[in-house]
Amino acid sequence: MCAIVKHAILARIMHLGGFFASCAVGFVQSQTMENSLARIINWFLGPRPPTVERPGHLWPRWIFLRGLGLIYFSAFYSLLFQIKGLIGPNGILPAVDYLQVVTASLHGHRFWFAPSLLWFGAGNRPLMALCWGGLIAAVLVVLNLWPRVSLALCFAFFLSFVSVAQDFSSYQSDGMLLEAGFIALFFAPPGLRPGLGAANPASRASLFLLQWEWFRIYFESGVGKLASGDVSWRTLRAMDDYYQNGPLPTWIGWYVQHLPHWFHASATAYTLLTETLIVWMLFLPRRWRIACACIVTPFEISIILTANYTFLNYLVLLLGILLLDDRTLEWLLPKHVQMFVARNEANVQPDADSEKALPGFHLRKIISAAGLLVSAVSLGLVFYSTTAQLLFKLAPSLPISEAPVRWLDPFRIANRYGLFEVMTHERYEIEFQGSSDGKNWIAYPFRYKPQALNRAPGIYAPYQPRFEWNLWFASLGSWREYRFVVWTEERLLKNDPEVLALFAKNPFAETPPKQVRAVIYQYWFTDFTTKRATGNWWRREVLGDYAPGLEREPDGKIVVLDFPVTAAPQE
Repeated sequence: MCAIVKHAILARIMHLGGFFASCAVGFVQSQTMENSLARIINWFLGPRPPTVERPGHLWPRWIFLRGLGLIYFSAFYSLLFQIKGLIGPNGILPAVDYLQVVTASLHGHRFWFAPSLLWFGAGNRPLMALCWGGLIAAVLVVLNLWPRVSLALCFAFFLSFVSVAQDFSSYQSDGMLLEAGFIALFFAPPGLRPGLGAANPASRASLFLLQWEWFRIYFESGVGKLASGDVSWRTLRAMDDYYQNGPLPTWIGWYVQHLPHWFHASATAYTLLTETLIVWMLFLPRRWRIACACIVTPFEISIILTANYTFLNYLVLLLGILLLDDRTLEWLLPKHVQMFVARNEANVQPDADSEKALPGFHLRKIISAAGLLVSAVSLGLVFYSTTAQLLFKLAPSLPISEAPVRWLDPFRIANRYGLFEVMTHERYEIEFQGSSDGKNWIAYPFRYKPQALNRAPGIYAPYQPRFEWNLWFASLGSWREYRFVVWTEERLLKNDPEVLALFAKNPFAETPPKQVRAVIYQYWFTDFTTKRATGNWWRREVLGDYAPGLEREPDGKIVVLDFPVTAAPQE
């Protein structure tokens, strides 16, 4: 009996031992998996140590962030003179009215649908404060003062405008800037005066996502051109009339337009080759990436010189800097610039300062873990959403979740790109005209877009005249799709000073006009013979009324004068 009991006890002990052993093995395995996951996350969110084969990116980061600050500055500077006329209380598309509609339609989700500081007030003073705050923050970014906080302010202020500007912020350039600006929050070095940031190199994830944005801008545009069905891309005739038909041409574009077809066909082939094949060199070894930057940079500069695409091409050009590395830029940068930054760098001690700022080891550890979590979630969502949209463009029925894409959509930080997928082969221009008697019509002169036949197209990008830019899009469609044209007529009838500031001059400064109409013309570049004989850069032909004309009656009531006889041109 005792032997039986003894045997049973031994068996039980062995069973328990096996159980605890399996638990121990399971615990070790789970710990190993957690440690492996932690190592993977730390690898992506940590810096990449520089090697001989892979030099660091301190100089590309320093240049990129200074350039990003300048682009933010250009965006806010242009808004400084336009924002009241665009979305002010007496503007064309008042932000106050838009936010009221959003509240009535999406009360519980209104802040997510339109993330904007203008919920606290959308009058002229808050709008101007938004612009000035953005300008100051942009200057701080350029001066490398508290870059992460300064970039966060730039992002918040610009997103606040874009979220409520309606038709005046439906541009891919705005999404590009917000996406790059958001990722730059994790790319920038910490500290008040970080210098070159040698003590805090950029994380692999943030550097890759900025390069990924650069790649997607090109590749998605190239794929879109080939898949759009526009035969002009396939027959290499897309660039034959491109220079005169873009939103806002330049005088250089006038001369390039007159080059022979073989040049334009070569430019078309170069565009398609660059956007669909050459940009893949980003994923090849170092020398290939440098060669890619050398090929693509002249491409962007040529676009900047021949068309005014606001800050879009400047931003793409700037993102291309990140294809280079420290060794390349140290070879290119003047020595006195390197020495100036190095002198400031010698006085920077971020690790010691940060330790003094935090009262204890545990608090530092908690803050570090929280920052790591925020970075992982934010950058992970951006990568998933941007990759999903690229895949949807290649395979629309792909069975992957669109939920993260919808979550991020209001913030414009994970975008889908496609520039000039379908070319515009005619140029139409809308002109506002006023009259005091219904017989003699006087045009409202624009500041930037083609109008006077003898005025040379200018170069003013990255400045963005959003009103005139949007009129180009409106000219390709119907006034029913772009009703801001009719609302502009209404403001002109009232001689609204904020809307009139969007024009070069008010031809009815003393007395408001009695009638206002919008007329549409077709424009062409002149040839060399005509330009020498007349001095005109343009010739044009009137097509008719674009939108309903408006009339102000003696009691101040505004009525529709007539509806357009000629429909707007359709592409």
